[in-house]
Amino acid sequence: MRDYLPAENELRDRLLSEIVRVYKANGFRHIDTPAVESLENLENSDGGDNLKLIYKIQKRGQKLENAVAEGDYDHLCDLGLRYDLTLPLSRYYAAHKNELETPFRCIQTGRVYRAERPQKGRFREFVQCDIDILGSDSLDCEAELISVAAEALLQVGIRDFTVRVNHRNLLRSLIVFCGIPAEEADTVCVTIDKADKIGFDGVKEELLGKGFGEAETGKLLGILTGDPTLEQLAEAGCRAETESISALLGCANALAEDRYAVRFDPTLVRGQGYYTGTVFEIDCPSFGGTIAGGGRYDNLVGKFDGSSVPAVGFSIGFERIYGVLAERGMKASERDKLALFYDEGQFVEASKYASSLRENLDVTLVKKKKKVGKQLAQAEAQGYAFAEFLENPGERKRLGGEKQGE
Repeated sequence: MRDYLPAENELRDRLLSEIVRVYKANGFRHIDTPAVESLENLENSDGGDNLKLIYKIQKRGQKLENAVAEGDYDHLCDLGLRYDLTLPLSRYYAAHKNELETPFRCIQTGRVYRAERPQKGRFREFVQCDIDILGSDSLDCEAELISVAAEALLQVGIRDFTVRVNHRNLLRSLIVFCGIPAEEADTVCVTIDKADKIGFDGVKEELLGKGFGEAETGKLLGILTGDPTLEQLAEAGCRAETESISALLGCANALAEDRYAVRFDPTLVRGQGYYTGTVFEIDCPSFGGTIAGGGRYDNLVGKFDGSSVPAVGFSIGFERIYGVLAERGMKASERDKLALFYDEGQFVEASKYASSLRENLDVTLVKKKKKVGKQLAQAEAQGYAFAEFLENPGERKRLGGEKQGE
């Protein structure tokens, strides 16, 4: 969990505001949910390996004392910190859907928490930036989310990325086609999802270790690693899913207009168990791999109210793109910053003058000290492009260069 210095946070604010601006321009509405959720809800959310990473919050007061007195040590906690924004959104929609339009397009940006081993680009507290559409099972929703998320990435300067698409039911059908029992399909999917980390040799070893047969495992991996076409998979009993993917690829690539690629990837799984249909990820090699992902989760809202609500969402990996863009020296603002120096007793005059400049500049008031040279150096180090002194209005000094007039 990190502290962020002002310059770092300014860049984070810029990135987040530009992403949200694109989302809002496309008709999505901003909502917010608490960081704390019921532990029961979190643990019953089919969140895959994330369920092992939940930060649990201990009961308080009499409830805690009673649990300890009864020796009920397995139930000392009743709340937890959210590990993503999808589960809280599903609870939110179940509670408020009568007050919301259908379909409901929403934005969520917020901190989430996972108790994993920190490493470069992976933190225990991090920001997610999600868009979701709830209340429609139309394939247009998937195409819209891909297009809008891609537009947001293009807006912040990310290029050369590929959107990979698959269908959970296609992969399950293929697993059964290869002779593996349907009830084992989910555990096979979990292993296949590790292919980018352990390779397909590692996937084969893990599947054999789980007790699956050599013939069935070999047939499955042979198909997946053979770059199968949608037509070939349709012949393997996956026709409905391949037709759905084919339609989505056509629509999404038409919207992409060659600015990015959208392609089918039969090995794409996504680790969360709550996905029920289409899944997708955005890969950008220059940003170290996956920078966004999502999919359809039609059963999650029903865990709260028993209803059947179709839903699909996309999440941008905000921390990864922030880290790379920061390393590349992306500016926190397109507007220049000016430090306006004034003397004792000039604050009101300086404030009024600064207000007249702020249409084109970010202006900070700086009370002048005896050693103004040190103040100028500090302003330059903080990213100020100009300095100006109230006694010489309009005569600006470019920090690191010569002075210039308006």
